[in-house]
This record gives sequence, C-alpha cells and structure tokens, in this order.
Amino acid sequence: MADARACLTEAELVDWGRRVGREARTPLVLALDGDLGTGKSTLARAIAHGAGVEGDVPSPTFNLLFRYDLPSGAHVHHLDLYRLEREDEVWELGWDELGADARDLVMIEWASRAVHLLPEPRWDVVMEEADSADRRCIALTAVGDDAPALPPLPGQDA
Repeated sequence: MADARACLTEAELVDWGRRVGREARTPLVLALDGDLGTGKSTLARAIAHGAGVEGDVPSPTFNLLFRYDLPSGAHVHHLDLYRLEREDEVWELGWDELGADARDLVMIEWASRAVHLLPEPRWDVVMEEADSADRRCIALTAVGDDAPALPPLPGQDA
C-alpha cells in the first residue's frame, strides 16, 4: 500500500488495526501521532490484539513502555512518549533494542517527541479528528526503503 488517508469510524479503525496486527510483515515500526483523543491508543490496542496479544492492552502513558511476548517468540512493544521532556530520554527505554528481532512489532505513540531518533523503515501514522464526532482521520506515510506493506485502509483499493 502506498501512502493513504481515510476517515474511519471507531469500529473500522479497530477492524483495520486487527488486520495490521495479523497480516503485516515484521519487523514493523509504526510511529503514531495526533492530538489527545484521536485514537492512537485504540489503534495500538487493536494492532496488538491482531498480532496475538491476549487480555488488556492499556495505554503506556505512565509506564512509557509495555512489552508483550507472543507464543511465536515475537514481541509487541508499545511505547508512549507523551511524558518525555527530551528526545534523548528514549535511550532509557532500551530504544536501541526495539525491533532488533525480525519478528517484532513496535508501536510508538507520540512519536514526534523523538522524531530525529525514529528508526527506518517505518510507517508514520497521523491521526486527527474528523468533522463527525464518531470518526477519526488517519494518514499513512511510508518512511525509508522497504517499509512492510500494510493492509489497505477501509474504502481504499488493495
């Protein structure tokens, strides 16, 4: 899928996120950005569940990082950089080891807080409110060579 944009209901966002978790090739890094309440955590939770994480997937706002071990031996890393004051604080989170395993899926909320340190290849996922209260707009941009393909957004051609 090339760069894309769509406005989705929450149900469509969750369905698409689960597809990403199930279908996307790893290693996969998703840099999630957008204002508070635009659906970053909802999308990250859906992707994690699609990848095989069972149970609760809380927002890591206060913990900064959650790591989920999958039965396959892969890992889902879910970071939230909202509380960081300086970009270089990411090193304390084991930043240099994220995605080191070719089976890993890494999701970084508030990724713009470490924009100069984000790995490539990756997908930048920018979320914003739509005109309708029950919809969120999502813009996808592949960054770097060989960003793994993502499933098409609802309403987009494959």
